[in-house]
Amino acid sequence: MIYCKRCLYAENHPLNIVFNEKGLCSGCLIHEEKDKINWIERSKKLESILLNYKNISGNNYDCIIPVSGSRDSFFIVHTIKNVYKMNPLLVTYNKQYNTDVGIRNLAKLRTVFNCDIMTLTVSPEIVKKITRATMRKMGSIYWHCIAGQTVYPVQTAVKFKIPLIIWGAHQGVDQVGMFSHIDEVEMTRKYRKEHDLMGYEAEDLIDEFDQIYEQDISQFKYPEDIEIEKIGVRGIYLNNYIRWDSKAQHEAMIKLYNYETNYQTRTFDHYNDVDCYNYSDIHDYIKFLKHGYGKIIDHVTREIRLKRLKRNDAINIVKKYIYKKPENLDLFLDWIGMTENGFNYIIDQHRNKKFWHRNENWEWELKQTLIFNNSKIHSIDESLQLNVNEEFKNFIITEQKYSSDKKNSYILIGKGC
Repeated sequence: MIYCKRCLYAENHPLNIVFNEKGLCSGCLIHEEKDKINWIERSKKLESILLNYKNISGNNYDCIIPVSGSRDSFFIVHTIKNVYKMNPLLVTYNKQYNTDVGIRNLAKLRTVFNCDIMTLTVSPEIVKKITRATMRKMGSIYWHCIAGQTVYPVQTAVKFKIPLIIWGAHQGVDQVGMFSHIDEVEMTRKYRKEHDLMGYEAEDLIDEFDQIYEQDISQFKYPEDIEIEKIGVRGIYLNNYIRWDSKAQHEAMIKLYNYETNYQTRTFDHYNDVDCYNYSDIHDYIKFLKHGYGKIIDHVTREIRLKRLKRNDAINIVKKYIYKKPENLDLFLDWIGMTENGFNYIIDQHRNKKFWHRNENWEWELKQTLIFNNSKIHSIDESLQLNVNEEFKNFIITEQKYSSDKKNSYILIGKGC
């Protein structure tokens, strides 16, 4: 297994990654741009783009911002509405795995920024049917969330003739250096299908075996190219114009708006996925079984590149989290109507044999091919390491607020108060 000599990304990264002759990955090389780019000039470029979409007549919104009760939603809306004085329409896909914290954050988001918001809630029975199919086909319980989150903003842009969609960070840029910040890469259907949706469009799920038909996937269908071209829909990513630092951004939002954080099972990052019971829990554990990789590796790599964490310390942190079993599996099994044995049987079909094998007791065992379970791969070239110039501090867990929404239960529709 080839590993980057600076961060903890390896050749098995799901988004693909390349290495230079020194052994540095493309993600680390592109990340170096963050300390070289003139971000003041980039912000002026963003301002000029936004001005072109300002609705002078006031008879429509200036742009669309996809949001949720977590991630960088507060920061994006704050930046676009309060800093650049745009009038956004917020849109959100109801992932149905909602926590009470996420429901409260979303309620606060639309209130403190005084924005209109549209929500897509697909029939729970259809979502369950699709989730059973995506588990069988690709070993994913999260396909419907990603599909909904990435298609609903585009559908809304076409329907209401709002050409500009504003996203946060482009994963291909921020993680693996698929593009330079200077490329100003924008939203594409191709990237969405190949990387976000694991190669499956909604139409690909239509299957007599899974009893999924045309009417079941209509809410997840991407608009036709001619519809998109007619409106001139484009999606830009803020991390091409703003020096992206998710930790610093969240902590600013905690201070300004009392953004609520919460404990996450398989990572120290208690900011990013607090709205979902499954993302940093079951979904991430499945990713580990499929790719020998988890969100914790994304998070320590980010902190290494932002000069807050040393590589050896990062490896020890990964060891602490990477083997953790999901804590919310019973919730999911009850929701979807499946036994744990049935769940394990389906997921085992997608377990990557490059990283896993059956031992003499017919139990799954991790091979000695990954950096966190093989000390021989730990070799460090000090000349390639970054100087840590900021102490790594624990992520803040805020005081839990009260609301009438249930705890320890999926919340389909919540009050947030």
